Amino acid sequence: MSMPDDPSFLQRLLELSLEEDLDSAGDITTQAVFSQQTGGAKIVARERGVLSGTRVVQEVFHTVDPGLTLRILRNDSEAVEGGDCIIEVIGKISSILTAERLALNFLGYLSGVATKTRHYQEILSAVGDTQILDTRKTIPGLRRLSKQAVRDGGGRNHRMGLYDMVMLKDNHIDAAGGIRRAVDAVRQVYGTKFLIEVECRSLEDVQQALDAGADWIMLDNMSPRDCEMALSLRQDRGRVVPFEASGDMDEEKLRVFGSLGLDYISAGKLTHSVQTMNFSLQFTGALD
Repeated sequence: MSMPDDPSFLQRLLELSLEEDLDSAGDITTQAVFSQQTGGAKIVARERGVLSGTRVVQEVFHTVDPGLTLRILRNDSEAVEGGDCIIEVIGKISSILTAERLALNFLGYLSGVATKTRHYQEILSAVGDTQILDTRKTIPGLRRLSKQAVRDGGGRNHRMGLYDMVMLKDNHIDAAGGIRRAVDAVRQVYGTKFLIEVECRSLEDVQQALDAGADWIMLDNMSPRDCEMALSLRQDRGRVVPFEASGDMDEEKLRVFGSLGLDYISAGKLTHSVQTMNFSLQFTGALD
């Protein structure tokens, strides 16, 4: 689900974010210095990266003050260089300053996600056809925006939450008494309504998941050699089942696992340990 699919979600998020920043007193610094003065400002990238979050920035400024005028100069998913102007804003200086940090926080984090995703996908594309996937390892409340940022970076989204795809992880399987029992239990309740992914920790698990009719198989923390053998098992059975590798993926691992012929590699690092991209807001002059 992309962020624009539910505008009310973004409004609720921004209201909560502004409440956190302003409480009941508001921006006491800006209120003491400015009243009705107007001016212009621009948001500038201070380093190279991939944009995500410009729509969110626009909504931040308009939530603070609907009278502000914004011009978005660069679009989400575009690569930018340090010094590029991303957004121009005109209106009350007090409103611009009040919205500044929240807008830059969103833009910096989301662009950081998009930039890392683009980098990871470029590594994979250099060695094969494997696609990068995100995970549910996101900052609570920011999942929809984070997953949109992954798409802006050229990655693919895994399930959004616990409600849109079945994933039988180790604890589900162990508590149910095995892969076959867990898959059968899901089929009995839902039929084919949801895709079923099975987390496999060994080649024996892969065999059982294939035999049980899993729709998707995760090769969890398996070695490159075992992943190759798992792909051979899939080929021998003639089943078209997506294979996903997972397990603390970094750049070095991406190059190795990306050359094996896997369909996907999932990486929590896309969203849980991102270096925020650096932007600044600079005033361009007063209007009165």
